[in-house]
Amino acid sequence: MARAAARLPAPLVTLVRSRTVAKVDSMGLVVRRWKRGRHRPDEPDDHALGRSRGGLTTKIHLACDGKGRPLAILLTPGQRHDSVCARPLMERIRVPRTGPGRPRCRPDRVIADKAYSSRGFRAYLRKRGIAHTIPEKTDQRRHRLRRGCHGGRPPGFDRETYRRRNMIERCFNRLKGFRGIATRYEETATSYEAAVILASFLLWADPFEDGP
Repeated sequence: MARAAARLPAPLVTLVRSRTVAKVDSMGLVVRRWKRGRHRPDEPDDHALGRSRGGLTTKIHLACDGKGRPLAILLTPGQRHDSVCARPLMERIRVPRTGPGRPRCRPDRVIADKAYSSRGFRAYLRKRGIAHTIPEKTDQRRHRLRRGCHGGRPPGFDRETYRRRNMIERCFNRLKGFRGIATRYEETATSYEAAVILASFLLWADPFEDGP
């Protein structure tokens, strides 16, 4: 949501706390109606449509702050794996500052589930100096232990911090409260993205009261 975050009104975006916590997750949506439309220059060739068990599906990748307010979104076909889109999603975060200076694009911490537990994504976060709380997959742990002393140290994981990841699930639940978001009716990805952005505005106007 490079475009999406840039469209957020400055007075609303500046409500983000100084210590931003980005929660990353994705949601798959079933497309109920679609037909080939006129191609636009900014429209992806696949129209963010993919085939999975539910038929034609679109996946929303979302990053939100500690109050459940969307910071960045990314639309992909439904079969696209979450970890593949983690870096592009993080690079779309742009939070304007209250005073002069460039928009803030680096959160202090990322909280995500096991789908983002790849070595490449962890290395990317460390390179950018971003702390992260991501559980280790069972097969990754087994492979690390099999290598013995060459397997490296286990990644740090704080269960108490990880509990705050429920905010991204609550954010998705609020987005799915809009019928046009829970089920995609738009023919083009740009139109559907605009609908998600509009719904994100409403979430910014009415954030969770009990957010950290």
